[in-house]
Amino acid sequence: MLDETKPLFVQIAEQIENGVLDGTYPEGDGVPSTNELAQFLRVNPATAGKGLNLLVDRGVLHKRRGIGMFVSDGARERLVVDRTETFASEFVAPMLREAQKLGIDRAALTALIERESK
Repeated sequence: MLDETKPLFVQIAEQIENGVLDGTYPEGDGVPSTNELAQFLRVNPATAGKGLNLLVDRGVLHKRRGIGMFVSDGARERLVVDRTETFASEFVAPMLREAQKLGIDRAALTALIERESK
């Protein structure tokens, strides 16, 4: 799970995001606590808390005082929109630039994508 190119708290946030996207953590349900995450991942509780708070700041999670962290209403849709934009800028745009450099037209690029998706 650990990727040395990203801060641990970002990886923790992404792991929870992935759980929201794949239905592991449906909207309204609780997510693991700071201490549970810290113990399971063997990280400092402050690091786990920073990852959770990143999601609170983005509106993906909300705190219920004395109870824990819960997935916010609309969180999945918010994540889909954010990740779609990130996907477009980090993967699609560079692919299109490279295709243009190589002289690959739209039809040929579409054919390549269809071939690779099988």
